[in-house]
Amino acid sequence: MFDWFIFQQGAIAFLIAFAMAGAFTLAFKLIYQWVTPYHEHTLIREGNTAAAIALGGALIGYVLPLASALSHTVSLMEFAAWALLAGMIQIVVFVAISRMAFRNLVVRIEAGEIAAAVYLASISICVGLLNAACMTS
Repeated sequence: MFDWFIFQQGAIAFLIAFAMAGAFTLAFKLIYQWVTPYHEHTLIREGNTAAAIALGGALIGYVLPLASALSHTVSLMEFAAWALLAGMIQIVVFVAISRMAFRNLVVRIEAGEIAAAVYLASISICVGLLNAACMTS
């Protein structure tokens, strides 16, 4: 039998968690775009598919651990801590890849090279999957 009161409580918890996850995702996107030396917003508006793929991969790589944190945490503060850690890890990985492993990555993304974008997006998603898997405590 459907219990309206229990549904309302669950729906309120859902809305709060969804809003927090959305706010963290938006904050991550803005910080990530601030950290990257190229301007994704401008490049994407100009039709640069590589910039869209790279940013999309970073967002997916960030949201994967958020989903894991939402299903493994018991408080919003704990969720927030995991969300901050996941964001920091994604940004550190971008900096490491773009400055050490793949130095001409920025130029290639700005030039619209799909191969570079897929590589970066793949790394971001892999890091996100590993983050998510480690958030099981």
